[in-house]
Amino acid sequence: MPKVTRKDAAEPLQEVGPSGMDTEGTPLPTSGGAPGEKPNFSPLSAYELNGKVVQFRRVPVPQHRMTPLKTSWLALYKPVTENLKLDMRMNLKSKKVELKTTEKTGELANLQRAADFVQAFILGFDVNDAIALLRLDDLYIESFEVKDVKTLRGEHLARCIGRLAGKSGKTKFTIENATRTRICLADTKIHILGSTQNIRVARDAICALIMGSPAGKVATRLRTVCARLNDSY
Repeated sequence: MPKVTRKDAAEPLQEVGPSGMDTEGTPLPTSGGAPGEKPNFSPLSAYELNGKVVQFRRVPVPQHRMTPLKTSWLALYKPVTENLKLDMRMNLKSKKVELKTTEKTGELANLQRAADFVQAFILGFDVNDAIALLRLDDLYIESFEVKDVKTLRGEHLARCIGRLAGKSGKTKFTIENATRTRICLADTKIHILGSTQNIRVARDAICALIMGSPAGKVATRLRTVCARLNDSY
Protein backbone atom coordinates (compact mmCIF):
# COMPACT_ATOMS: atom_id res chain seq x y z
CA MET A 1 0.00 0.00 0.00
CA PRO A 2 1.56 3.40 -1.01
CA LYS A 3 2.54 5.79 1.71
CA VAL A 4 0.66 9.09 2.10
CA THR A 5 2.78 12.04 3.20
CA ARG A 6 1.59 15.12 5.08
CA LYS A 7 1.87 17.16 1.87
CA ASP A 8 -0.44 14.79 -0.06
CA ALA A 9 -2.97 14.76 2.75
CA ALA A 10 -3.14 18.56 2.82
CA GLU A 11 -3.94 18.89 -0.90
CA PRO A 12 -7.70 18.88 -1.81
CA LEU A 13 -9.05 15.94 -3.76
CA GLN A 14 -9.64 16.46 -7.50
CA GLU A 15 -12.70 15.02 -9.28
CA VAL A 16 -11.62 12.82 -12.13
CA GLY A 17 -14.13 11.43 -14.63
CA PRO A 18 -13.79 8.28 -16.73
CA SER A 19 -11.70 8.67 -19.83
CA GLY A 20 -13.63 9.31 -23.03
CA MET A 21 -16.84 10.42 -21.22
CA ASP A 22 -18.33 13.87 -21.67
CA THR A 23 -18.45 15.49 -18.22
CA GLU A 24 -19.96 18.79 -19.34
CA GLY A 25 -23.54 17.45 -18.96
CA THR A 26 -24.40 17.69 -22.66
CA PRO A 27 -26.66 14.89 -24.00
CA LEU A 28 -25.03 12.27 -26.12
CA PRO A 29 -26.01 12.23 -29.79
CA THR A 30 -28.64 9.64 -30.70
CA SER A 31 -28.85 7.64 -33.86
CA GLY A 32 -31.24 9.78 -35.86
CA GLY A 33 -33.72 12.42 -34.76
CA ALA A 34 -33.34 15.19 -32.19
CA PRO A 35 -31.21 14.63 -29.06
CA GLY A 36 -33.16 12.87 -26.33
CA GLU A 37 -36.00 11.81 -28.64
CA LYS A 38 -37.59 8.41 -27.97
CA PRO A 39 -36.82 5.79 -30.62
CA ASN A 40 -39.75 4.58 -32.68
CA PHE A 41 -39.65 0.86 -33.42
CA SER A 42 -42.17 -0.94 -35.62
CA PRO A 43 -44.22 -3.63 -33.79
CA LEU A 44 -43.05 -7.22 -34.10
CA SER A 45 -45.23 -9.68 -35.94
CA ALA A 46 -46.49 -12.87 -34.34
CA TYR A 47 -43.93 -14.81 -36.35
CA GLU A 48 -41.08 -12.74 -34.87
CA LEU A 49 -42.53 -12.78 -31.33
CA ASN A 50 -42.51 -16.57 -31.44
CA GLY A 51 -38.83 -16.64 -32.34
CA LYS A 52 -39.60 -17.25 -36.03
CA VAL A 53 -40.94 -20.71 -35.16
CA VAL A 54 -43.91 -22.07 -37.12
CA GLN A 55 -46.81 -23.32 -34.97
CA PHE A 56 -49.33 -25.99 -35.97
CA ARG A 57 -52.84 -27.03 -34.98
CA ARG A 58 -54.49 -30.23 -36.18
CA VAL A 59 -58.26 -30.76 -35.95
CA PRO A 60 -59.42 -34.38 -36.44
CA VAL A 61 -62.42 -34.91 -38.73
CA PRO A 62 -64.74 -37.89 -38.12
CA GLN A 63 -65.95 -39.90 -41.09
CA HIS A 64 -69.55 -38.61 -41.00
CA ARG A 65 -68.32 -34.98 -41.29
CA MET A 66 -66.10 -35.50 -44.33
CA THR A 67 -68.86 -34.79 -46.88
CA PRO A 68 -70.10 -31.57 -45.18
CA LEU A 69 -66.45 -30.45 -44.91
CA LYS A 70 -65.91 -30.94 -48.64
CA THR A 71 -69.10 -29.02 -49.41
CA SER A 72 -68.25 -26.04 -47.19
CA TRP A 73 -64.46 -26.07 -47.65
CA LEU A 74 -64.25 -22.68 -49.39
CA ALA A 75 -66.46 -21.03 -46.75
CA LEU A 76 -64.00 -22.27 -44.10
CA TYR A 77 -60.85 -21.64 -46.13
CA LYS A 78 -61.34 -17.96 -47.03
CA PRO A 79 -61.75 -16.46 -43.51
CA VAL A 80 -58.78 -18.45 -42.19
CA THR A 81 -56.37 -17.59 -45.01
CA GLU A 82 -57.51 -14.07 -45.97
CA ASN A 83 -58.47 -12.57 -42.58
CA LEU A 84 -56.25 -14.48 -40.13
CA LYS A 85 -53.31 -14.90 -42.56
CA LEU A 86 -52.86 -18.62 -41.80
CA ASP A 87 -52.16 -21.61 -43.99
CA MET A 88 -54.84 -24.32 -44.03
CA ARG A 89 -54.98 -27.71 -45.71
CA MET A 90 -56.78 -31.04 -45.43
CA ASN A 91 -54.63 -34.11 -44.78
CA LEU A 92 -56.60 -36.94 -46.38
CA LYS A 93 -54.28 -39.63 -45.06
CA SER A 94 -54.66 -38.73 -41.36
CA LYS A 95 -58.14 -37.14 -41.86
CA LYS A 96 -57.17 -33.94 -40.06
CA VAL A 97 -57.44 -30.24 -40.93
CA GLU A 98 -53.98 -28.73 -40.48
CA LEU A 99 -53.45 -25.04 -39.63
CA LYS A 100 -50.08 -23.29 -39.71
CA THR A 101 -48.81 -19.79 -38.94
CA THR A 102 -47.01 -17.72 -41.59
CA GLU A 103 -44.80 -14.62 -41.60
CA LYS A 104 -47.88 -12.47 -42.22
CA THR A 105 -49.86 -13.75 -39.19
CA GLY A 106 -50.88 -10.72 -37.13
CA GLU A 107 -51.52 -12.19 -33.65
CA LEU A 108 -50.52 -15.36 -31.86
CA ALA A 109 -54.16 -15.94 -30.85
CA ASN A 110 -55.26 -16.23 -34.49
CA LEU A 111 -54.11 -19.84 -34.67
CA GLN A 112 -56.27 -20.91 -31.71
CA ARG A 113 -59.24 -18.91 -33.05
CA ALA A 114 -59.00 -20.71 -36.38
CA ALA A 115 -58.78 -24.09 -34.63
CA ASP A 116 -61.90 -23.28 -32.58
CA PHE A 117 -63.69 -22.14 -35.76
CA VAL A 118 -62.94 -25.38 -37.60
CA GLN A 119 -63.76 -27.46 -34.51
CA ALA A 120 -67.15 -25.75 -34.19
CA PHE A 121 -68.00 -26.71 -37.76
CA ILE A 122 -66.83 -30.30 -37.19
CA LEU A 123 -69.12 -30.54 -34.15
CA GLY A 124 -72.10 -29.65 -36.35
CA PHE A 125 -72.59 -25.87 -36.17
CA ASP A 126 -73.34 -23.87 -39.31
CA VAL A 127 -70.49 -21.89 -40.87
CA ASN A 128 -72.32 -18.58 -40.32
CA ASP A 129 -72.67 -19.39 -36.61
CA ALA A 130 -69.15 -20.74 -36.17
CA ILE A 131 -67.55 -17.69 -37.82
CA ALA A 132 -68.63 -15.63 -34.79
CA LEU A 133 -65.72 -17.30 -32.94
CA LEU A 134 -63.35 -15.35 -35.21
CA ARG A 135 -65.05 -12.00 -34.63
CA LEU A 136 -65.78 -12.10 -30.89
CA ASP A 137 -63.48 -13.03 -28.02
CA ASP A 138 -65.98 -14.03 -25.32
CA LEU A 139 -67.62 -16.96 -27.16
CA TYR A 140 -67.07 -20.55 -26.11
CA ILE A 141 -68.35 -24.06 -26.85
CA GLU A 142 -69.58 -26.37 -24.10
CA SER A 143 -70.34 -30.03 -24.78
CA PHE A 144 -71.99 -32.69 -22.66
CA GLU A 145 -74.04 -35.85 -23.10
CA VAL A 146 -77.52 -36.84 -22.01
CA LYS A 147 -76.10 -39.59 -19.78
CA ASP A 148 -74.12 -36.96 -17.85
CA VAL A 149 -77.45 -35.60 -16.58
CA LYS A 150 -79.56 -38.74 -16.36
CA THR A 151 -79.05 -42.35 -17.39
CA LEU A 152 -81.63 -43.21 -20.06
CA ARG A 153 -81.87 -46.17 -22.39
CA GLY A 154 -83.98 -47.29 -25.32
CA GLU A 155 -87.25 -45.47 -25.91
CA HIS A 156 -86.73 -43.24 -22.89
CA LEU A 157 -83.57 -41.84 -24.51
CA ALA A 158 -85.34 -41.34 -27.85
CA ARG A 159 -88.22 -39.47 -26.16
CA CYS A 160 -85.73 -37.31 -24.29
CA ILE A 161 -83.98 -36.24 -27.51
CA GLY A 162 -87.36 -35.52 -29.07
CA ARG A 163 -88.32 -33.45 -26.04
CA LEU A 164 -85.12 -31.39 -26.45
CA ALA A 165 -85.77 -30.68 -30.12
CA GLY A 166 -89.55 -30.23 -29.95
CA LYS A 167 -91.93 -30.37 -32.88
CA SER A 168 -90.03 -29.19 -36.00
CA GLY A 169 -87.25 -27.95 -33.68
CA LYS A 170 -89.53 -25.48 -31.91
CA THR A 171 -88.18 -26.09 -28.39
CA LYS A 172 -84.55 -25.86 -29.51
CA PHE A 173 -85.19 -22.60 -31.39
CA THR A 174 -86.99 -21.14 -28.36
CA ILE A 175 -84.00 -21.81 -26.11
CA GLU A 176 -81.60 -20.43 -28.73
CA ASN A 177 -83.51 -17.20 -29.25
CA ALA A 178 -84.11 -16.62 -25.54
CA THR A 179 -80.50 -17.20 -24.45
CA ARG A 180 -78.76 -15.87 -27.61
CA THR A 181 -76.90 -19.14 -28.10
CA ARG A 182 -76.68 -21.85 -30.74
CA ILE A 183 -77.42 -25.47 -29.86
CA CYS A 184 -76.37 -28.55 -31.83
CA LEU A 185 -77.99 -31.91 -31.05
CA ALA A 186 -75.73 -34.68 -32.32
CA ASP A 187 -77.27 -37.99 -31.26
CA THR A 188 -76.83 -38.10 -27.46
CA LYS A 189 -74.26 -35.25 -27.42
CA ILE A 190 -75.28 -31.62 -26.95
CA HIS A 191 -73.05 -28.69 -27.98
CA ILE A 192 -73.80 -25.08 -26.96
CA LEU A 193 -72.11 -22.05 -28.55
CA GLY A 194 -72.32 -18.67 -26.79
CA SER A 195 -71.02 -16.54 -23.94
CA THR A 196 -70.37 -18.02 -20.50
CA GLN A 197 -73.50 -16.63 -18.84
CA ASN A 198 -75.82 -17.49 -21.74
CA ILE A 199 -74.42 -21.03 -21.94
CA ARG A 200 -75.24 -21.56 -18.26
CA VAL A 201 -78.86 -20.47 -18.74
CA ALA A 202 -79.31 -22.66 -21.83
CA ARG A 203 -77.68 -25.63 -20.10
CA ASP A 204 -80.02 -25.35 -17.12
CA ALA A 205 -83.04 -25.33 -19.46
CA ILE A 206 -81.76 -28.38 -21.36
CA CYS A 207 -81.03 -30.27 -18.14
CA ALA A 208 -84.57 -29.56 -16.92
CA LEU A 209 -85.95 -31.04 -20.16
CA ILE A 210 -83.73 -34.11 -19.80
CA MET A 211 -84.97 -34.64 -16.24
CA GLY A 212 -88.54 -34.73 -17.55
CA SER A 213 -89.94 -31.22 -17.06
CA PRO A 214 -92.63 -30.19 -19.57
CA ALA A 215 -91.54 -27.82 -22.32
CA GLY A 216 -94.12 -25.21 -21.28
CA LYS A 217 -92.84 -25.08 -17.70
CA VAL A 218 -89.22 -24.78 -18.90
CA ALA A 219 -90.16 -21.98 -21.32
CA THR A 220 -91.88 -20.02 -18.53
CA ARG A 221 -88.88 -20.35 -16.25
CA LEU A 222 -86.56 -19.44 -19.13
CA ARG A 223 -88.59 -16.32 -19.86
CA THR A 224 -88.26 -15.20 -16.24
CA VAL A 225 -84.49 -15.79 -16.13
CA CYS A 226 -83.90 -13.98 -19.42
CA ALA A 227 -85.98 -10.98 -18.27
CA ARG A 228 -83.85 -10.81 -15.12
CA LEU A 229 -80.66 -10.96 -17.21
CA ASN A 230 -81.86 -8.15 -19.49
CA ASP A 231 -82.68 -5.99 -16.45
CA SER A 232 -79.19 -6.56 -15.03
CA TYR A 233 -77.65 -5.34 -18.29
